[in-house]
Amino acid sequence: MFCHHCDDSLAGHRYVLRDDHPYCIKCYENVFANNCDECGKIIGIDSKDLSYKEKHWHEACFLCNKCRTSLVDKQFGSKADRIYCGPCYDAQFATRCDGCGDVFKAGMKKMEYKTRQWHEKCFVCCTCNNPIGTKSFIPKEHDIYCAGCYEDKFATKCIKCTKVITSGGVTYRNDPWHRECFTCTNCTKTLAGQRFTSREDKPYCADCFGQLFSKRCTACTKPITGKGGLGSTKFVAFETLAWHNECFFCNLCKGSMVGKGFLQEGENIICPECARKNMNAEEDDQQD
Repeated sequence: MFCHHCDDSLAGHRYVLRDDHPYCIKCYENVFANNCDECGKIIGIDSKDLSYKEKHWHEACFLCNKCRTSLVDKQFGSKADRIYCGPCYDAQFATRCDGCGDVFKAGMKKMEYKTRQWHEKCFVCCTCNNPIGTKSFIPKEHDIYCAGCYEDKFATKCIKCTKVITSGGVTYRNDPWHRECFTCTNCTKTLAGQRFTSREDKPYCADCFGQLFSKRCTACTKPITGKGGLGSTKFVAFETLAWHNECFFCNLCKGSMVGKGFLQEGENIICPECARKNMNAEEDDQQD
């Protein structure tokens, strides 16, 4: 029997069969054996050939690229065609939790948002520290908030009831209100979408403002207000008294006194003509 490659006799020598052809040890190793990726030498038939991604090592050369620990029968990782033990790989290349800074080990659940990632136990609200899991959350700058804490800290709240305004709302004097909370200070009627005015920074509906604060007509005693209880209306004022224009008439002849001279008799007003008639009547009575 002769070597299939060099034709040397194999009698009394070890040989290897490959594809039914015999090879002497030297030829077999030169033709078919792999070279070690670490030392560059041939991995002979008497050596254990360890392989990973088309790379081969002697058992003694299968070492971590950083700490030189043997990787035989151990977990390892590869980066840029180099192999590392688990701890060295994690220390240099494994992604880390944005919460605790530790690496993500194999099999760990990872919570991700955009370019950030957390261990499941580290993905918590920055205020209450409760786990967020699959619940809704709100990011703000570098912090993560659960919905409840975000609303408590940042959401717009009604100045009256202090609860969060989720939709709509009314702004009065730069303060936010629920529409249903923005009511007349006196009668509690809602003022949203209605005409109103204020006194001492408190809102009042037109009716209540007129009843509480407007001047009252000396004749009819009703508030002197404009349309709807607000705005301007024409009236006549004299000293501490005031009248609606339509109420400002002579107490005797009922003629309008707007824009005319008048005489005052108590809270009543009298036109000059009626005053003269009164004076003449008094003189006649005295003569009689």
